[in-house]
Amino acid sequence: MPVSGELYERVANAPAVPQGLPLVILLTGFTDAGSAVSGLIDHLRDVADPQPVAVYDNDLLLDYRARRPIFVFEQDHLTELRPARLELSIAHDTLGQRFLLLSGYEPDFAWNAFAQSVLDFADEFQVSGVSWVHSIAMPVPHTRPISTTVSGNRKEITASLSVWRPRTQVPGTAGHLLEYRFAERGDRVVGFVLLVPHYLADTENPEAVIAAADRVMGATGLVLSLDDLRESREEFLAKVDEQVAGNDELRQMVHTLENRYDAYMAGRDPEDADRFDEGGFDERDLPSADELAAELERYLATRPPGDDDKRPRS
Repeated sequence: MPVSGELYERVANAPAVPQGLPLVILLTGFTDAGSAVSGLIDHLRDVADPQPVAVYDNDLLLDYRARRPIFVFEQDHLTELRPARLELSIAHDTLGQRFLLLSGYEPDFAWNAFAQSVLDFADEFQVSGVSWVHSIAMPVPHTRPISTTVSGNRKEITASLSVWRPRTQVPGTAGHLLEYRFAERGDRVVGFVLLVPHYLADTENPEAVIAAADRVMGATGLVLSLDDLRESREEFLAKVDEQVAGNDELRQMVHTLENRYDAYMAGRDPEDADRFDEGGFDERDLPSADELAAELERYLATRPPGDDDKRPRS
């Protein structure tokens, strides 16, 4: 067990970690709209064979009463304890390229000490760059590709992928703190915020998981197998389309969101935008940065207390 005061325990007989690997950070909780991050963690556990190098101490970082561990009850006795996991692992993609993966729950406590431990690991293994992903609920349609807001200091990625670039204040996450600390000392770091349709934020959305994987691959050069996710995405979207088609209110909402999205992406003048909508369209109808932040706050306010992690992790 870790010595008192230490945040993590090194895993005995862990695989050797080569120098210069990319570091991918996936922390669940807070704003995991569409289960993008938790879904990608599950997927990587299936296809990337992550081997733990260091395991963080739940007793120091986790609020058990907010995110309770899962026990399996078998008729008249307990058969299994499934504690939350936060660990640094070495994994590989479908081509055998290795990478470091920091995955699991977002710590409830000791953020500064946690961030310093990650910086120390990055120094020890001389990581080539850092990428992290999270997702938020936004008023966008599911019939269009999931868009991204990009942060960090990799300008080439920001220029090519960052669709929405608001200037606003947002509630911070441990991922934000890690990005800030890495950028502060000049390390290559990029953060991706996936803008997931707000009406699908509480679902397990394969489209969001695929988008998260795509952003990681674009930032790192890794190649991840996504065939199972693509198959699940087709089934999921077919069910969503069926529900929308059977509800006039939903159909009109999606239509309005499509018009807003298309007009924004096209960068059209408001005077020309009425071609998109029978009732006319004004660019002022697009959500402002403050409205986007308000939508995020609304999403957070409607979540049940202690619902940071939607599903138990094995």
